[in-house]
Amino acid sequence: MNVSDGDGAASQDGRAYELQIYPRLAQRKEACCSLKVSKEASAASVIQDVAAELGLDSSKRYVLAEVKESGGEEWVLEANDLPVHRVLLWPRKAQERHPQREGFYFLLQERNHDGTIRYVHLSGLSKEQEAKQLVARGFLPPRQEDFDDLCNLPELKEDTILDNLRIRFHKKKIYTYAGSILIAINPFKFLPIYNPKYVKMYENHQLGKLEPHIFAIADVAYYTMLRKHVNQCIVISGESGSGKTQSTNFLIHCLTALSQKGYASGVERTILGAGPVLEAFGNAKTAHNNNSSRFGKFIQVNYLESGVVRGAVVEKYLLEKSRLVSREKNERNYHVFYYLLMGATDEERKEFKLLHPEDYLYLNFKIEDEEDICHDFERLQQAMEMVGFLPATKKQIFSVLSAILYLGNVTYRPKSNGRDEGLDVGPPDVLTTLSDLLRVKEELLVEALTKRKTVTVNDKLILPYSHSQAITARDSMAKSLYSALFDWIVLRINHALLNKKDMEESVPCLSIGVLDIFGFEDFATNSFEQFCINYANEQLQYYFNQHIFKLEQEEYKAEGITWHNIDYTDNVGCIHLISRKPTGLLQLLDEESNFPHATDKTLLAKFKQQHNNNKYFVDTPVMEPAFVIRHFAGTVKYQIKDFREKNTDFMRPDIVALLRSSDRAYVRQLIGMDPVAMFRWGILRATIRAMAAFNEAGRHWAAKTAEERPLEAFEDIFASYESKKDMHTQIINSIKDLQLDCEDPRKLLQSWGRLRFPRHLLQKNKGTKQKQLIPKNLLDSCTLKFIVSLTLHDRTTKSLLHLHKKKKPPSISAQFQTSLSKLLETLGKAEPFFIRCLRSNSEKKEMFFDETLIVQQLRYTGMLETVRIRRSGYGAKYTFQDFLEQFRVLLPRNSCASQEDISVLLQKLGLDNCNYQIGKTKVFLKEPERQKLQDALHMDVMCKILFLQHWFRAKLKRREYLQKRASAVIIQVSYWFSAVPNHHHFSFLICTLFSRKGFLKMILKKRKEPQTPEDGEITLAQAQSERSAEGTLHNNIHLATGGRLVRNPTIKISRATRVKEWDASLNREITNANELRHLDELLGNQVNDLRSRGKQLSATEDLFMTATKEFRETIKSMYSQQKPHHSYRVLMNSYELKVIALAGEKQKSEVQLVVNLFQSVLDGFIRGEMKKGEAEQVKPKARKKRRKKDKSFDSPLDHMFSTYQVSIMQSCDQCFSYIWAMEKACMCSFCKMVCHKKCLSKITTDCTSNYDPNSQHFGVRLCHLINDKTPVPVVLAIMLEHIEMNGLYSEGIYRKSGSANRMKELYQRLQADPNSVCLEDYPIHTVTGLVKQWLRELPDPLMTFTHYSDFLRATELPEKLDQIPAIYKVLELLPPSHFNTLERLIFHLVRVSKEEVNNRMNPNSLAIVFAPCILRCPDSADPLMSMKDVAKTTMCVEMIINEQIRKYNDKMEEIEQLEYAEALAVNQLKLKRQNEPFDTEIERTLMERIKSIKEEKYIIPYFAKLFSVKTI
Repeated sequence: MNVSDGDGAASQDGRAYELQIYPRLAQRKEACCSLKVSKEASAASVIQDVAAELGLDSSKRYVLAEVKESGGEEWVLEANDLPVHRVLLWPRKAQERHPQREGFYFLLQERNHDGTIRYVHLSGLSKEQEAKQLVARGFLPPRQEDFDDLCNLPELKEDTILDNLRIRFHKKKIYTYAGSILIAINPFKFLPIYNPKYVKMYENHQLGKLEPHIFAIADVAYYTMLRKHVNQCIVISGESGSGKTQSTNFLIHCLTALSQKGYASGVERTILGAGPVLEAFGNAKTAHNNNSSRFGKFIQVNYLESGVVRGAVVEKYLLEKSRLVSREKNERNYHVFYYLLMGATDEERKEFKLLHPEDYLYLNFKIEDEEDICHDFERLQQAMEMVGFLPATKKQIFSVLSAILYLGNVTYRPKSNGRDEGLDVGPPDVLTTLSDLLRVKEELLVEALTKRKTVTVNDKLILPYSHSQAITARDSMAKSLYSALFDWIVLRINHALLNKKDMEESVPCLSIGVLDIFGFEDFATNSFEQFCINYANEQLQYYFNQHIFKLEQEEYKAEGITWHNIDYTDNVGCIHLISRKPTGLLQLLDEESNFPHATDKTLLAKFKQQHNNNKYFVDTPVMEPAFVIRHFAGTVKYQIKDFREKNTDFMRPDIVALLRSSDRAYVRQLIGMDPVAMFRWGILRATIRAMAAFNEAGRHWAAKTAEERPLEAFEDIFASYESKKDMHTQIINSIKDLQLDCEDPRKLLQSWGRLRFPRHLLQKNKGTKQKQLIPKNLLDSCTLKFIVSLTLHDRTTKSLLHLHKKKKPPSISAQFQTSLSKLLETLGKAEPFFIRCLRSNSEKKEMFFDETLIVQQLRYTGMLETVRIRRSGYGAKYTFQDFLEQFRVLLPRNSCASQEDISVLLQKLGLDNCNYQIGKTKVFLKEPERQKLQDALHMDVMCKILFLQHWFRAKLKRREYLQKRASAVIIQVSYWFSAVPNHHHFSFLICTLFSRKGFLKMILKKRKEPQTPEDGEITLAQAQSERSAEGTLHNNIHLATGGRLVRNPTIKISRATRVKEWDASLNREITNANELRHLDELLGNQVNDLRSRGKQLSATEDLFMTATKEFRETIKSMYSQQKPHHSYRVLMNSYELKVIALAGEKQKSEVQLVVNLFQSVLDGFIRGEMKKGEAEQVKPKARKKRRKKDKSFDSPLDHMFSTYQVSIMQSCDQCFSYIWAMEKACMCSFCKMVCHKKCLSKITTDCTSNYDPNSQHFGVRLCHLINDKTPVPVVLAIMLEHIEMNGLYSEGIYRKSGSANRMKELYQRLQADPNSVCLEDYPIHTVTGLVKQWLRELPDPLMTFTHYSDFLRATELPEKLDQIPAIYKVLELLPPSHFNTLERLIFHLVRVSKEEVNNRMNPNSLAIVFAPCILRCPDSADPLMSMKDVAKTTMCVEMIINEQIRKYNDKMEEIEQLEYAEALAVNQLKLKRQNEPFDTEIERTLMERIKSIKEEKYIIPYFAKLFSVKTI
């Protein structure tokens, strides 16, 4: 706008003003209309003049709008507004003629009939309005209200980002993605979205598949680390009060939950317990946040390459010590003080001499939430126990905290005698209490608080403090003591988190670091702490810019892909202002801190002199003691007061000397800088004092008992005196190189000089042995030395090393810079994930969205530019070689890592060309295209797996068909030959070669009748049996084969009966396990009789004894089951198969003889049991076994609850009330439902399960198939029992597959009624195939999806001796239904493996077959990754089978030894009765011995119950 006195409308002052008006009309394209008007011209008159100038339609309505920023907000002028008055408020340059892009101009726009403005420049606006009308009328679907990813916004502007965040926030969706960056808005309210079921929900899912959540970031970081074998880090940033600490707790909770393995030594538990401890000692309530971190921490969780937690390290940065002595209004001191004062018991209050909070000058704050604080103190104590703090250690910590509070109550006043300089310190009771808590002399305490010692060249000066100096010295002592205590706690936490194996072996480890550092702060009064905090945030913002903008765009440019650079705000200038040498603010601060006569004013003057022209440094008025810095988050004014003092805030030598004189070893340990030296010196001191105490106790005891007992009783104590005369010299030599922290070792060795006689250590009473909470393997100086080397840079008491040296100690800012540099170096070696925390409001209101505050945070974090680069950038990047390895399945066979082959593949898959680019060495994909590529890979792998399965099954069917065809031909030939009388042996040979049960029955059906003994032959056998009436063993046996009689003079059958009568007795059912026990004893006696015979056994006797001995194992396994329901015929058939397997071709002729012999023995036993049953009408009561109480809780709705300790606050899924941290809750192992124990009875929802409701036995969850009476599913139990009795000797019993039609038929019959099915009608391979099918169809496999990764991690342990206990620990975590069923199955596999000679199934073969059935990966897992786990799952199952075989053999050997001892006792009893006169005492002794052996034999647990960690 120009001002002229010439032409144009003149104002009252005679001047005309030129306005620049840009028409925004539908049919006008003029760039600008210049119009000269007077100062008092209204907007209406200006519009008329413009319309006349441009020749516009006067019937239409127009409006004039003011625009200050080009493309910015438009202010519509009313008709009476004066445009020139608006112009006069513009900058001087804007009042002159200037281009439109510089802003400050007017717009002319047309009004609609309804008064709204017609925005013709927005082409899509009218269409949007039409679309809204169509949606309202129902012709279009409703528009999406919110987007979980800001990159998907249809229009990317600051307003749309804000609207999307606001809509989601009001829906309680506090998390939103910006690509891979997570935006978290603090609601100042707990939301029930952090229960374990959410960890399970997000496990191993791609980012963006589910609703945004912080668990998704933790999950992606965890699995990215495992997949790429690259360290990860999660950087959490935001203002104070934005929820960074809580986000850190959620991340640590999820990371440890993903690595939970059940058999851990407590590393995860220690990590979870470290958080509450650090929060209690390092967090406080501020104006912006009720739980503000007043220090920074970096938690690095270390993993093995398998994903198992190896250990962790906690690093802390810049504790705000000044908060201890002074705070702003309505702010509190550190939490731990209030926890202690409000939660301590009466005994603790008396022991630590605690007062009320308002009685302490360091607190001076009235507590309102007393109940909550008491609960917090309980949770703190539980967390300290989890970390490993012993009760005595906690008492020492609380004693030091009480002493710090009492320091604040120390007051000063001038001495009453005006002549003497100095101060009187008091009150006396405070000094007495303080000296008692610190165990220092009161005189030395008063001297340290009132006087300063100065050492000169020739003399030592003692000068009194002034009042201000004394208060500073007192506060310095309190701050230094608390800082040393905090350092010691961090050191002990790291000590507990350390895995000692890291020092013994070099195992490759990965890590995930979580950074929770203080947020950007701008208070009413900002000091040195805020200066360092904001500098750290500047460095993190620079790190963010480097990874999000600079490095990524440079990579695009280097790869030569099409890319338009996105501008961003670079804060490197502000970082250089603060830290660049030699004129950075921190360097200038260190220089001024070294000058003895420098002051805060000289420091401020130097700041202004050096950086007066720096745009990031804003000058302040001369008299104002402050300076201003333009940070990335806004300008902050810092008060220069106490900058120098806080930068050199070391513990004063007088105070150090005072605390080192303490009688409390813990206080001396806090002050000592080198923990290793203090640890060694403490052990030495304790050893000397213990020996002195034992020696003194021995003297008193000797004097007390000298009259009663002779002196010789002490010879064992004094025996080694001569050999240990030089021990004093050895002790002196061993401590020469120790750092003793200025303590004279001679004082400690005075007690050693009083030791006249060395003594043996007294044995502790076993009944009073206490459990040690800290693992023993961590209590050594090597681990301490290792930890100190990792975290020495963040110990603020490091400067104590330099107190007596010429070189001055490093300043606080220098230490902080060193720590920050190491942190950035660690972050630079890892792949970062970013979480941006936003503060929803400044008043800490629940669920209140302050748009102004949110916009401010979005602007200074550069969120608009971040979303823009995430939207247009490429989130997935692969080198050509990595792409080839990752997606090799999709590429042709001979493809190479070239641009052409990759381009052909991407075009073939139909990916959008706009969403991917191929550079010189890398492939760049946007997230949607990467997911499409991953889905295509998954589908292709699944198709290839199905193809392989189809091909393999076809191959097996073809082989089976060829075998059946060949068998049919041979059977036809054998049938025609069997019609001829002289070809019996040829038919028998054919049927033996193809030993199928059905074929043998068909062919040998006519052979059985001639082989049955005739009446005359049986009579002859009876006559031969009666000739030896008193013989107890069978000496004769009859065998009728081929029409001739064969006798064996060494074996006798007491009563021979007809085979038909034997068959009738075999139909008896076995319903009582005692029958099997009695049969086992009978067979055992038969075997022992044969063993005890002096003659050499014949081939038939040897075969009978061997078969009977091995068959007893089958009987034992039968009565070890709860409810045997077999017939004796099944036993007979199983015995026959056993004999055939043992006989082989050489003893084939003896098979029928041995079988008839066993059948006669079995018939006699059955008849005896029948008579016994008739005589005993009353059945004895079965002894009830006391069932071991299970960890899981019973629930009527199929939940499997177990108790677990909550690490972060959660909500009960039933009553929706809070479950506080460190409380016990119940969690379902399947659906991860969490509730209070009292709410178990209120559950109305069924456990989430996916199965066919019409299915009864197949594809049904185990909890639906079992009950108290049937702990193992009926169908599985029936099939396994049938296989054990009829199929153990079939070759390839589980390797070969059965007929598909027969399996389908048997499947349907078992599904309908399993008890009515006769499995003998089906081939054995049909039954075994159905066993595998039943296991595969379980919705949750026997070894459960939940514990799949746990079993794999157990197999990956480096020590083989650790693998078996680890696997069994996980087995104990299985639900009872899975545990019992797996137990029965493994026992079955053990029995199969025991017959490896016949069935060719060793443990490895069984593991290969059954591992995919019982230990399969979740359906959501990547098929390629699961294929890599096949070897691990097979090894896991094989290890279980081998371990169970070992236990089985041990139990059998133990039983065999007991039976042998029982047989010896019985024989001894017989001999006594035959050869000696009747002796009641001897007989009673032998009978009791036999009875005790039998009881011991029955006490041995059931063979099926083998899963026990205690026996390993």
